[in-house]
Amino acid sequence: MNVIDAEATFPTLTTSRLTLRELLPADAPSLFAVHGDAEGMRWFGTDPMTDIGEADKLIQVFADWRRSGSGVRWAVERLSDGLFLGTCGLFRWNRNWRSCVVGYELHPIVRGNGYMSEALSAAIDYGFDAMQINRVEAQVHPQNAPSIQTLETLGFSREGYQRQAGYWRETYHDLLQFALLRSEFRRRI
Repeated sequence: MNVIDAEATFPTLTTSRLTLRELLPADAPSLFAVHGDAEGMRWFGTDPMTDIGEADKLIQVFADWRRSGSGVRWAVERLSDGLFLGTCGLFRWNRNWRSCVVGYELHPIVRGNGYMSEALSAAIDYGFDAMQINRVEAQVHPQNAPSIQTLETLGFSREGYQRQAGYWRETYHDLLQFALLRSEFRRRI
């Protein structure tokens, strides 16, 4: 399979500790808890959410990615208790170049437990297999050490420094550019 079929069943993925599943409207309060965390959102590239309606809209944006064939975003859920941990996904899918961008965020109470490395490993594996991509890109704030470590653990290489590439919280932000090639991927499932 080399295209995302919007009519097909959503691609649910499972790891040893996680389920990556479709984001649903019922997830809005949990997504709002993650995106409303001002400390965590300082790295995400958007201002923190202030209203649950913003979470509803974001869930719709993620659903539109899949419908348009430009990407897929998963809810990350812990298998042991069904707790919503955050989201991750692949977007800006360029079929001709066989590349995309990865994005992710995690609830503050579960950070530091390796959940995102595990989730991203499954998502990236899906990208290499089902989407037939060869390159996954990531942009990270230079001070976001945990995210940089996660990417490096998965085999991403730092490729450059993008000056004032992001704008949120009424400030321009420099970003580090990372990329992972299919041949460099180190699965962590």
